Amino acid sequence: MQKHLRSQHIIFLIFALFAALVMGAGIADKVLATQTETYEKLKIFSEVLYLIQTNYVEDADIQDVIYGGINGMLKTLDPHSSFMPPDVYQEMQVETRGNFGGLGIQIGIKDEQLTVIAPIDDTPAFRAGVLAGDRIVKIEELPTRDMTLIEAVKLLRGPKGTQITISILREGFEKPKEFTITRGIIELDSSSHRMLSDHIGYIRLRQFQDDSADEIEEALRDLEEQHVEALILDLRSNPGGLLNAAVEVSDKFLEKGKLIVYTEGRKKNQDMRFVAHQEFTHPNYPMVVLVNHGSASASEIVSGALQDHSRAIIVGTQTYGKGSVQSVIPLSDNSGLRLTTARYYTPSGRTIHEKGITPDIIVPADQVAGAPNPEEEAAAEEAGDQSVSAENEEQTESMLDEEEETVDEESEEPESEESVAAKEVEMLLQKDVQLQRGVDVLRGILIFESQSI
Repeated sequence: MQKHLRSQHIIFLIFALFAALVMGAGIADKVLATQTETYEKLKIFSEVLYLIQTNYVEDADIQDVIYGGINGMLKTLDPHSSFMPPDVYQEMQVETRGNFGGLGIQIGIKDEQLTVIAPIDDTPAFRAGVLAGDRIVKIEELPTRDMTLIEAVKLLRGPKGTQITISILREGFEKPKEFTITRGIIELDSSSHRMLSDHIGYIRLRQFQDDSADEIEEALRDLEEQHVEALILDLRSNPGGLLNAAVEVSDKFLEKGKLIVYTEGRKKNQDMRFVAHQEFTHPNYPMVVLVNHGSASASEIVSGALQDHSRAIIVGTQTYGKGSVQSVIPLSDNSGLRLTTARYYTPSGRTIHEKGITPDIIVPADQVAGAPNPEEEAAAEEAGDQSVSAENEEQTESMLDEEEETVDEESEEPESEESVAAKEVEMLLQKDVQLQRGVDVLRGILIFESQSI
């Protein structure tokens, strides 16, 4: 009995030390003041741990047992809170440095199912036809129903060149379909830009990283040198990223003093307000923001702020609806805790959490530019030909272009660079109905403004 009490006392001290380390010395006194009530409730945990140590039929790894207990606690919270063992926490830090081995998808837990938030452009998953909103029901032969997000990430990651099979359930699928994907090195390129037609600029922002605002600034300056008169900011399938990056990007388009986003947490120090500063504001040219179900978190902050201030017209489909802030807290054994500590709200006070941003103009996408067509993929697979892919489509288009160029060379003089660029833009718009609608909206605004002068 004394041994039992001694074990409980040791575990009690471990939890007290854990609380002090995680929460910091600044609130340690408050923790100690309420420890009697808190640790009375933890006695059952220490009793179970002691019984496992002394009575379980086999030797149990106590660290695994404790980590399992922590995961159990976090499962009672929201799906975005998670525990990261040391190896996973280290991998997360590697990811923030710019590349990692995997499939190229951002995932989350939605309606208790492992869900693709968005595929990353030009990655193995994107080329295989994985779409935002897909439910991953199996990884290899393992059901994902009770799998934590961290467990899923560990299974999906792996060395470049290795294959993994995932089973996906999608609206319109009668049963899950298997996708066998070869892992690659995922380079986290943040943005790209180009001039479309009629002096309409286009910026594609794939996710919000440390340098995203600088990349947007560089793109805007380049487009402004080309006399841009209207802008499309493409946030489709952008799963989010850093809150500060979202604020800095929004700041490029809003006047000084305009509220961008605010957060509210359980404690006052988690309540924050972010406003625009005039220093980096760009001309007030007409603007469209493209969004879809894969636009989440930071993407919703930007689109919500620009929509609330009538700075941009939002075009596309309903966004994902992730309106919570996660703090990553390092723990004493080099593990980490990702904990939801606040929710954020648009300037008008709208909550995004589980609701998302509703576009001003709803345009369902039959196929986003460059993405594989799942119906063509399925038909090809049934015919025994798995060669239909975005890459092959591009090769086919390239071959057709070469044939057309050959005919032109025989019958006419070579086309000018401007003519070739215009044809490329026209082909792009034909493949992307949402982008086409955005361009049409801006063309209409530019025509109206020119007639009003």
